[in-house]
Amino acid sequence: MAEKVMVKGNEAMGEAAVRSGCRLYFGYPITPQSEFTEYMARRLPEVNGTFLQSESEVSAVNMIYGAAATGTRVMTSTSSPGFSLMQEGVSYIAGAELPCVFVNVVRGGPGLGDIQPAQSDYFQATKGGGHGDYHMIVLAPGTIQESVDLIKKGFDLADKYRNPVMILTDGMLGQMMEPVEFPEFVEPDDLPTHSDWALKNAEGENARIVRAFNIDPVELEELNIAYQKKYRKITENEIIYKEYFMDDAEYMFVGYGTMGRILISVIKEAREQGIKIGLFRPISLWPFPYKELKKASEGKKAIIDIEMSEGQMIEDVKLAIEDSSRIHFYGRSGGIIPEPNEILDVMNKIIGGDNNV
Repeated sequence: MAEKVMVKGNEAMGEAAVRSGCRLYFGYPITPQSEFTEYMARRLPEVNGTFLQSESEVSAVNMIYGAAATGTRVMTSTSSPGFSLMQEGVSYIAGAELPCVFVNVVRGGPGLGDIQPAQSDYFQATKGGGHGDYHMIVLAPGTIQESVDLIKKGFDLADKYRNPVMILTDGMLGQMMEPVEFPEFVEPDDLPTHSDWALKNAEGENARIVRAFNIDPVELEELNIAYQKKYRKITENEIIYKEYFMDDAEYMFVGYGTMGRILISVIKEAREQGIKIGLFRPISLWPFPYKELKKASEGKKAIIDIEMSEGQMIEDVKLAIEDSSRIHFYGRSGGIIPEPNEILDVMNKIIGGDNNV
């Protein structure tokens, strides 16, 4: 077993990217992910990689577009307002079917907001912040170790489906430190070459051009239909979630990312009080585990969705369960994290029949 090291979340994800064969990073510093950018600036030259601080997030995403077209593993990291600026480029990348990884270390919003952790970018990540019928694969870690593991998986999924992947984390996971076991190094020469589609030459009989548009409406619709076929395949094969204390649960929390790990502490305290409650934690936010959540909800007296937002994932929870009478929501926003005792109080009120939480 590899030795574990104590490391900050932002830096851990950067090292995981390097070990996954990423040698290109284009980005712009923004709190609370700036350590990620700083780490890649220092680390990539050590492995013959290239780091470039762009003049803006708009520039960064278009650099990623160009690099991804060559079939090279490339990524960026940013935080909420920065990712907002990237949305047009993300749509172009999805339209061109190019593999790359984005990390969004979410902060409070809307607008400039603050630098505290939040989960208010769920809609932007999972419903498509840019134009057109496209999807990013969105993965939400709950620990720094899981962040490391999902970085590697994100690059692999991006290559497998020729699709952009989002690692949706937050300021808490980005800034905290935990012991981490890193994956083995993967050298770029050992990765797929993408010789069947990657950009090659500019003209001549061997030219291969990567495009993100088609102005013929019939052909564009055919492209969109092909994209949807790919998205259905992703939905069939790439659902990720975890369940905790669900074997005998009468009630169920739903929470993702940082909120999921907090809810585990809440559940332990609740069970000491004799309340049988479990947790369903989605990890793939797109594709969302609708069928799995519906099955997990069967027989539960109440489902309580807890988020660090004013309620965004709750819409997918309701779509999955289709029984709003049992579904309850509690959230905090602006960078305020619900405390375990606060959640316990909400839980007890709901169990006691108070529907005005």
